[in-house]
Amino acid sequence: MDKFRMMFQFLQSNQESFMNGICGIMALASAQMYSAFEFSCPCMPEYNYSYGIGLLVVPPIWFFLLGFVLNNNVSVLAEEWKRPIGRRSKDPSILRYMFCSITQRSLIAPAVWVSVTLMDGKSFLCAFSINLDIEKFGNQSLVKGMSETEKMKLLARIPCKDLFENQEIRVAASRYIKCISQACGWMFLLMMTFAAFLIRAIRPCFTQAAFLKTKYWSHYIDIERKLFDETCKEHAKSFAKVCIHQYFENISGEMRNFHHHPNYDSDNEDEDKKKSDEEKLLGIRAQDDMNKVLWNWHTCKPALALKKDHTDDENNGRLNGEEWAVYYSKV
Repeated sequence: MDKFRMMFQFLQSNQESFMNGICGIMALASAQMYSAFEFSCPCMPEYNYSYGIGLLVVPPIWFFLLGFVLNNNVSVLAEEWKRPIGRRSKDPSILRYMFCSITQRSLIAPAVWVSVTLMDGKSFLCAFSINLDIEKFGNQSLVKGMSETEKMKLLARIPCKDLFENQEIRVAASRYIKCISQACGWMFLLMMTFAAFLIRAIRPCFTQAAFLKTKYWSHYIDIERKLFDETCKEHAKSFAKVCIHQYFENISGEMRNFHHHPNYDSDNEDEDKKKSDEEKLLGIRAQDDMNKVLWNWHTCKPALALKKDHTDDENNGRLNGEEWAVYYSKV
């Protein structure tokens, strides 16, 4: 359990590595799910196209949405987008950067699924078998005298080995459509790779300072939220300890008075722990005060301006200067 706890803490502290690992796992899961998926084309003209295209489109959409669900930064993005402005202005470039980062990671698993599906060619064969000109594959007597409806029913049975009688024509037609599907798969991979290359190559051509600003403050928002949650947890833990401690002290005091027992002093170690818990309360000792703090944090976050006073030793504590670290969003 200690090893799992250490691993979980490491993943929490390395959010980017954790999300990259999740994306890799989802990509492998998409390929594994396709290999384990039992493809069953209906072999009916009314449903072949819907089934084949649905298999190519619906699972990538599901993987894309799952990528958003598993990404912790989605809640950070939504919170930053919907929060009141208060003392801290919103920067649209930061929101765009966070959204693009989430979208890029979420697109990995859908891209793997589409690539594997096109390379396999089964869904493509099921969807477009009815559009074949079967006379190109020989044995024109097979469709001679058939109506258009009967011909479409015959073509719809090409993906099904057990339902199509002439195996030579079936194999030739299947290879033809799978060849087209694999060509589309390679074109899709080429387009995705080229798009990734353009993103990597074009980004340095723009203002690097603007990119660094958006990256820095997007990381700041994520880290600020984590630290706020940790501080709230520590405060809640200390609040509960002090509340329980005071409860037992009051009860024990009443019992001692009732039984006329002497009042023994607590140990120094307990006193130190009590003082430590008192300090962690940060002066907030009532439920209404804590609710007000949480409400103010949501409605009016503090401005990103840190002020630090310096004392001049030569002038006996006279105020020497002030350092300001102010964030001006001009991206």
